[in-house]
Amino acid sequence: MDRRRFLQLTATGALVLGFYIRSGPRATAAAVASEAVFAPNAFVRITSDGRVTIVSKMPEMGQGIKTSLPMVIAEQLDVNWKDVTIEQGDLDPKYGSQMAVGSRSTPTNYETFLRVGAVARTMLVQAAAQTWGVPAGELTTAGGTVRHATSNRSLTYGQLAAKAATLLVPAENAVTLKDPKDYKLLGTRVTGIDNPQVVTGKPLFGIDVRLPGMLYAVYQKCPAWRGKPVSANLDLIKALPGVKDAFIVESIPSVEGGQLEGLKPGVAIVADSTWAAFSARKQLRVTWDEGKVAETSWDGFVAKAKELSVRPGERVVRKDGDVDTAFRQSGAKVVEAQYVYPMISHLALEPMNATAHWHDGVMEMWVPSQGPAGGQGLISTLLKIPTAKIKVHLTRMGGGWGRRSKPDFMLEAAAIAHRVNAPVKLTWSREDDLAHDTMRPGGLHFLKGAVDSRGQLLAWKNNFFSFGNAGANGQVAAAPGAALTPDEFPARAVANFLTEQTTFATGWPMGHWRAPGACVFAWVIQSFIDELAHAGGQDPLAFRLSLLDAMATAPLAEGRRDAEFQVDRMRAVLQAAAEKVGWGKTKYEKGRGVGLAFHLSHGGYFAQAAEVTVSRDGKVKVDRVVSVGDVGKQIVNLSGAENQVEGCIVDALGTMMFQELNIANGRVVNLNLDEYPMIRMPDAPAKIEVHWIRTNNAVMGIGEPALPPAAPAICNAIFAATGKRIREFPASRADLRWA
Repeated sequence: MDRRRFLQLTATGALVLGFYIRSGPRATAAAVASEAVFAPNAFVRITSDGRVTIVSKMPEMGQGIKTSLPMVIAEQLDVNWKDVTIEQGDLDPKYGSQMAVGSRSTPTNYETFLRVGAVARTMLVQAAAQTWGVPAGELTTAGGTVRHATSNRSLTYGQLAAKAATLLVPAENAVTLKDPKDYKLLGTRVTGIDNPQVVTGKPLFGIDVRLPGMLYAVYQKCPAWRGKPVSANLDLIKALPGVKDAFIVESIPSVEGGQLEGLKPGVAIVADSTWAAFSARKQLRVTWDEGKVAETSWDGFVAKAKELSVRPGERVVRKDGDVDTAFRQSGAKVVEAQYVYPMISHLALEPMNATAHWHDGVMEMWVPSQGPAGGQGLISTLLKIPTAKIKVHLTRMGGGWGRRSKPDFMLEAAAIAHRVNAPVKLTWSREDDLAHDTMRPGGLHFLKGAVDSRGQLLAWKNNFFSFGNAGANGQVAAAPGAALTPDEFPARAVANFLTEQTTFATGWPMGHWRAPGACVFAWVIQSFIDELAHAGGQDPLAFRLSLLDAMATAPLAEGRRDAEFQVDRMRAVLQAAAEKVGWGKTKYEKGRGVGLAFHLSHGGYFAQAAEVTVSRDGKVKVDRVVSVGDVGKQIVNLSGAENQVEGCIVDALGTMMFQELNIANGRVVNLNLDEYPMIRMPDAPAKIEVHWIRTNNAVMGIGEPALPPAAPAICNAIFAATGKRIREFPASRADLRWA
């Protein structure tokens, strides 16, 4: 392969490098395998005894990707799922990208993985054709067997492995994919490959790693973000029972121009047990230089936003028509509202952890990471060694939602292990996790809208205040998920439209949180749309459909390339959700209500309808949520897909009702679950219905797009039940009592 071809292949997709690893005019499967093993690419191995192994390259955090992506290969390979062994791949360039974020694992790998399986099947068929001396077109496959109907002969894949390993990898035009109508595996319910180990407590997760001679570490960072240690009582700590070492770790900076945070300074304690390390930490006394961030607080930023809200925002995101003139139009009914949501934590069940071992010039690591390559690159900078000398084993993660795409815990473990002559496991406490999470940014939206005398949307204005950090050039960049885009709905659906944004520099650690941006923007937008529908005397469903109709006929402004929003797909899921919940067919008594919402996120079109009951004393119970999604032409694993939607809805309800980080003096104040409540089983919806509309569009992920519509659908239902509008999260603050 020449340099140009290498660049073409590696730049076109996540799996291309692995797929073409032996490409070329004389490439054969035997180039990397003995004749007893058929390994046509980096992901499939078939041995002569019939064992089929499929490598799952993506990190698994409960989203089911370790099961679903191998299913794609197995379908095209035409093997029985029960005969397949799934092997978790370590971080390796031959697999291509191994970053599991943004619901991108399925859409970036699906089509290529179809071909991965089809290439292997094609070569096995060719091996059988040569063995029998018959045309390959006369042969069929099923259940790991090649059959020749005319002569009633068959050979298993195991019997063909040695022969297939000698063949050239076929050209693309020689490989035919199975017709989706013939799929036997995709679209069925398949239990997660790790489920038996998870429910029986077998070691799978990063926190389960055990190595001979392993030591245990904790890492104390400044409670105020961006602070650094000046001195510590290290001599006392080193003298405590079980403690092996204690030392101050200096920082390394963030990646220039990127979002990956560097190593934060702190104090490391290494001991012969987790208990000894945690116990010693209680006696650690550090003098900190807390820096300027210690002067900041959530209340201070809220007050500043309210003060500035009467002025134009610092940046115009989009402007169509003239909102001020529209608001003054005769007969216009104007509605104003302020929507506020706080900073919240990811709070994965498994706290951040990593195990590292510095030996023979190699940093070997075992990490539960969504973005292991980013961590590997920063460790290379930290230790001044090539990435090839940093070996990363991927463990299962006990939750992620974007938090584990940040490599801070990897860097800390590597920095500590580099000074210790033994494997070291670093474990964060729950307090560490809350104090040093990369939070979902909070925000304040000052909204103003108007409907005309017919109840149609006339004007829309959103003055948005959120948070970011100053870059090297001094400019403030919005945190991930904290930037409105020009095509944010209902753009193009209303002639007079204005969105403005002001971004405060904070120094706070913020990052991607499940369905970044959409997770809160959907609540704000779909709730305010509901307000305007009621102000105009319109049915909320009909009002939304009229906006979609307006969007379908509105041309793009000159020079603008708004993100694609397929109105027909959104209309279909919205109408289906309304139909399945029985919209307009049920008369609810006081205290019960139904609400609707929709949102496009990460390529997935979702609409949801919620039925709620609110008791007279203001307690909310979500009785039922109906979800309808369109994620393209194929649901890979129906069981996993339903699980993701159910998880999204429960997660959305929990963050809506309970979660809130109290930030004062540049730090998180509420540092454990007694002060940071999470959703519990009695709070979850009594019933969740999951429905799909299949369209002839690219296959998309599901782990995020089902979350955004849930909170607004529930809040709109609460309004229908009580006449009270929730405009601030957490909703537990609201007085929902009614008489």
